[in-house]
Amino acid sequence: MSPVDWITQLSHSPLLLILAVAVTAFAESLALVGLLVPGVIMLTAAASLAGHDQVSITALLISGFIGAVLGDGISYWLGHRYRERIVQWWPFTRHPELIERGRAFFERYGSLSIIFGRFVGPVRPVIPLVAGMMAMPWRRFMLVNALSAAAWSPAYLLPGYFLGRSWQEHFDLPMHSEHWLSVLLLIVIVAGLLFSWLRRRLDRDSRFYRLLLRQARRHQPLRWLWLRLRHDHLHGEVPLASVAMLLTTAIGFVTWTLLATGLQQPLLMDVQVQSIFQLVQHPWLTRLAVICARIGDAYGTLALLLPWLLWLLAGRYRAALFHWLVGLGLLSIGNTLLKQLIGRTRPDAPEYLAHSFSYPSAHASTAVLVAGLASAFWAESLSLKRRHWPYLLAVLWVTVIGMSRLVFGVHWSSDIIGGILFGLTLCAGLRISYHASTHKVVTGAPWLMLGMASLVLVGARILWLPPF
Repeated sequence: MSPVDWITQLSHSPLLLILAVAVTAFAESLALVGLLVPGVIMLTAAASLAGHDQVSITALLISGFIGAVLGDGISYWLGHRYRERIVQWWPFTRHPELIERGRAFFERYGSLSIIFGRFVGPVRPVIPLVAGMMAMPWRRFMLVNALSAAAWSPAYLLPGYFLGRSWQEHFDLPMHSEHWLSVLLLIVIVAGLLFSWLRRRLDRDSRFYRLLLRQARRHQPLRWLWLRLRHDHLHGEVPLASVAMLLTTAIGFVTWTLLATGLQQPLLMDVQVQSIFQLVQHPWLTRLAVICARIGDAYGTLALLLPWLLWLLAGRYRAALFHWLVGLGLLSIGNTLLKQLIGRTRPDAPEYLAHSFSYPSAHASTAVLVAGLASAFWAESLSLKRRHWPYLLAVLWVTVIGMSRLVFGVHWSSDIIGGILFGLTLCAGLRISYHASTHKVVTGAPWLMLGMASLVLVGARILWLPPF
């Protein structure tokens, strides 16, 4: 059975939905596995499908409860059975701080740590393991385990369930939309897991990095490429993550462009997404979309970046300034050429866009490039533990801009995806080039002053300048 058929069956089978919740709750609570599984996302998705299909809420909560109890119970048994040998298992060999944090948490809160640990992300899958390692009596553990699971199951499942129920009651979804929405959810989950997995295996200390380094030393062409990509200031590290993103997004952009524009008509997904956004039309959403459109166009981007570019110029950060300007130039030229060559008409266009084509979305690609480069420069000044925050904010901003174009009704959903892939390709290429160049590290930016200047200029652009 193909993944599409399986998801279709899952979205219409109460038994499979209940089983999926139990398995996900089990995996999310299980030591080692729970560190890798995006349990909150998967449980919310399954609960939403259950609410939409009006699956028994009692059965749903019981399945989550049983899965959570079994997951923590097996984790406790592993800790009790193998004790200190567990620290020799992956990933604890590379991240011993996971066990150390779990022990500190357990020593501080005792039996209550089993309850608290259910709702504390970093130590959640480790606490039952540590409880077993530290010889907590099994009867006491199982009692607290059951009590915590009884609180955890409704806390994690009810929001998604009632979201699905309210959606089913208030919105008439287009035919077959649940089918591809389920597929899209699966793609997002798999992409998130793959990104998380690759990120850990492309850093300087990973086995894959060392393997490529050995191969580069043996083969002259690979050695030449390796030396071109490395930078002495960063201890000779090669940005494998950026290289992987460049290859992946470039191939993805070409493939998606051929798929989305080859039929000379909107994709079925485009039509259904448009129908869904027409269902949620509201005056305040439209006003917000107009504001986002003005922030994300050429005038808005210039207003946002001008103070920062002038600061880079004054600080003689020539390499950073050069890559910003080249990136914006390539983005503008690329979007214009692609729109003219492909010539895809918009679903709906205001007067100022009457002669403009839709693919790829220039707003989406600009948001990705600006947010991607800004978050990368910002992350360089942060510790390793905090570097994910700039990228999360970048994802949030791109999501807002992309959805605003769909609310505004001037793009198909495939235009947004194409714009995101195009922006990611440019962003990855620029980061590789910047990494390999001789440059002065960007530090000491007056964040408050530059941020306020950008805010004032963007506000002026929204109020006084016409759409571009």
